[in-house]
Amino acid sequence: MPTPPQISDSEWNVMKIVWESGPLTAGQIVQAMEGQTDWHPRTIKTLLSRLVKKGAVAMEEDGKRYLYRAKVTREACRRYEARSFLSRVFDGAVAPALVHFLKQSDLSREELEELKKILEREGR
Repeated sequence: MPTPPQISDSEWNVMKIVWESGPLTAGQIVQAMEGQTDWHPRTIKTLLSRLVKKGAVAMEEDGKRYLYRAKVTREACRRYEARSFLSRVFDGAVAPALVHFLKQSDLSREELEELKKILEREGR
């Protein structure tokens, strides 16, 4: 599977709409983002155009309009971003990252139990 493109924070906001509700027209994406940002519609369309150029979003002709749909999965982008973050911030080491997040987070008893179950299930 090819490496997902690097997506900026602003582009993530647009991708969330496309992942959750696509395929959509540019106007529908602008409408869906109303209230989430104070961006001008032209800004959102520019971000959408960048995502098409990066290969994260496909643009398909549908009569007189274009529909936009995700070409990369949210999970693939999450994996890529997580690896990139771990590499940059924790030199690729997962354990120190987990310890850091556990110490800095206020996890509920249920969340901690779920983490324990995952670790046991994964044999670690």
